[in-house]
Amino acid sequence: MNTKLNLKGISCMLACFLFGFFANPLWAQKQNRPNIVIIISDDHALSTIGAYGAKYGASPHIDQLAKQGVTFTNAFVNNSLCAPSRATLLTGKYSHVNGLRDNRDQFDAAQDVFPRRLQQAGFQTAWIGKWHLKNYPQGFDYWSILPDQGQYYNPDLIGMQGDTVRKEGYCTDIITNLTVDWLDKRDKTKPFCVIIGQKAPHRPWMPDARDLRRFEQVKFALPPNFYDDYQDRIAAQTQDMSIAKTMQLGYDLKMKNDPADPKSAMNATKRMNAVQQRAWNAYYDSVQNDMVKQQLSGKALIEWKYQRYMKDYLATTVSLDRNIGEIMDYLDKNKLSENTIVVYTSDQGFYMGEHGWFDKRFMYEESMHAPFIMRYPKVVKPHSKVSQLVSNVDFAPTFLDLAGVSVPKEIQGKSFVQVLKNGKEKIRESVYYHYYEFPAEHSVRKHFGIRTDRYKLIRFYGQQDFWEFYDLKTDPHEMKNLYNDKSKQALIATLKAKLLALTIENKDQLAEGILKKEN
Repeated sequence: MNTKLNLKGISCMLACFLFGFFANPLWAQKQNRPNIVIIISDDHALSTIGAYGAKYGASPHIDQLAKQGVTFTNAFVNNSLCAPSRATLLTGKYSHVNGLRDNRDQFDAAQDVFPRRLQQAGFQTAWIGKWHLKNYPQGFDYWSILPDQGQYYNPDLIGMQGDTVRKEGYCTDIITNLTVDWLDKRDKTKPFCVIIGQKAPHRPWMPDARDLRRFEQVKFALPPNFYDDYQDRIAAQTQDMSIAKTMQLGYDLKMKNDPADPKSAMNATKRMNAVQQRAWNAYYDSVQNDMVKQQLSGKALIEWKYQRYMKDYLATTVSLDRNIGEIMDYLDKNKLSENTIVVYTSDQGFYMGEHGWFDKRFMYEESMHAPFIMRYPKVVKPHSKVSQLVSNVDFAPTFLDLAGVSVPKEIQGKSFVQVLKNGKEKIRESVYYHYYEFPAEHSVRKHFGIRTDRYKLIRFYGQQDFWEFYDLKTDPHEMKNLYNDKSKQALIATLKAKLLALTIENKDQLAEGILKKEN
């Protein structure tokens, strides 16, 4: 036997095998799968983000992310509440299908969630920070979560063994540090997906001590509908989320002289160490002294509360933004940016004085409209803006699609990868919304509805049944309910038919039954 010839033949065969293996499209696709970093904050209002037009400089790193990628100007949630929004993010399904309609429900973490699909496809997966789904995560290689809402200062975190450990420091920083630690220790031969659940800027808006005075000299303009009288809007008349009546001097604004609850402001500092308490008390005691000197009442007191709310809220978002910058810097320094999808979003929007409110829940714009920004150099062009309608039910299938993982047919959302590649593509003509949590905190009535590019039709139900209809082009602040306008009846009838079709398509039998009974 000619040994040289035989070895040459074996070498040839091996070369052909390796060429065929590496040339295999499936292998190539797996080797080039992107990493995914999803940063989800809590209650971050579009009106406070520079990329969406805010002027206060509270979001330089988020704005930079937007410059490097794409900003969705019409991304909406289907149920503006903390836990339901997270459940939708994980499942790609509406609240009535994933089983979590409001914050009182418990999420079935054993159900199909997109991180488990990624895990099964070879990704390392992690959830770090606010979870808020009343059980332990599943489908993740690693998790470390805040109990319930978590605490801003020296928070507790629950680990994978069910152990609870208190961490010294500020919550937003701690979540970022845990994320970086996990990224450092991960198996670097595998792609990864990490979801970073930040608590900020959820009520009661407690800034990091170093940011307390950040907006002290800013005078914030009142929203044009701050003194809304809620004419022709029954649900708006009966809510309990106004800055004037609901916002608390002690719990929300940290004043120790709150006659309704004198202990709440002091309770906030119980978790703090001595250094944290000194910084906190030095600042808020001076604010309280100034307030007492002014002897405020009536509109002057309401507007003082608004100014304090804005200062605390934006100071809380500054730390959130700084930590987003740290995550981006980590990816850059470790040469991960080119092949990593970075997403910034919030579980919903928030009222920053519009209609005289704080909080969310309503189907009005400030509440259901959420930020969604993505950087992915391989697909997304820098400085891009997309105005097409998307819903948070669409996020899960989009992440799976981008990762090259098949989207299960049970998912109700639609991948918008084609929209990322071509901003003129459209995946939906309207978005669907359904809010369930009533009676409960803030007293917002149950309702569902449809939002198109221009119009919004809302059906309230429960204690009272009534409709609202808005033309967002002529009435962007949603001040005039046109439901009884005779000239709009043909348009409203068309929207009702589309709404019924959406309830059927989305398998919302409760809403479908209400509409069919009415007809």
